[in-house]
Amino acid sequence: MGVDKLAALRDLIGELDQALIAYSGGIDSTLVAKVAQDVLGDRAVAVTAVSPSLFPADLEDARIQAAAIGIRHELIETHELDNPNYATNPVNRCYFCKSELHDRLRELAQAWGYDYILDGVNADDLQDYRPGIAAAKERGVRSPLAEVGITKLEVREIAKSLGLPWWNKPAQPCLSSRFPYGEEITLAKLQRVGNAEYYLRQQGWELCRVRSHGDTARIEVPQAQIAEFVTMTDLEKLVNHFQSLGFTYVTLDLEGFRSGKLNAVIGRDR
Repeated sequence: MGVDKLAALRDLIGELDQALIAYSGGIDSTLVAKVAQDVLGDRAVAVTAVSPSLFPADLEDARIQAAAIGIRHELIETHELDNPNYATNPVNRCYFCKSELHDRLRELAQAWGYDYILDGVNADDLQDYRPGIAAAKERGVRSPLAEVGITKLEVREIAKSLGLPWWNKPAQPCLSSRFPYGEEITLAKLQRVGNAEYYLRQQGWELCRVRSHGDTARIEVPQAQIAEFVTMTDLEKLVNHFQSLGFTYVTLDLEGFRSGKLNAVIGRDR
């Protein structure tokens, strides 16, 4: 099935004259960028939005991956944090983020003469709570993975078959997703939570989250790794580091890591 869908994906993208890809560096948009480069060549360009909500290491990953694929890679700045509708962190925060992103990408596409903007939304995303999808659709963005019916699992299978070494890369939502809805998002808070997660990654915990609840940091690692985390981590050093970043309390979530956990307050997960 994956082979058939890859062929369909190639056919879909191949019908376009040019394509600008909203490229985060995640495996979904990386697969779209890879196929676009394969079938469109220099008529495809990947564009990454840089803002305080982007984890710095993810920007470096995006650069490395784009270079390996061979696709032209451009950066733009977005300023979603300047919008109170975003910074106050409502449940539809992502709508305002994607509105800012795709307004900027549309301006770029028009300046370059590109008719199509593609994103990495997959078929599973359409079943999830993702208000940003509406913002993209309103602006005419196409989602080739979803159009072909490629699920997240199939994204990874196809990426692996194409030899992409990042096929199993963990999802890395923007840093604003670390805050409960209704808690204001600021530059300082984004930097604090980003630095905290960077510290954990440097300690070898690749799949982790630091959820920020006011002055409390709530660490999530996979449940199967909780015992190892407690026994292998210098907890005093960790607490001291997190407190140096501005957190007062440092806790470990005994339920373990679950993507989109903060969406539980609206009765849906992502």
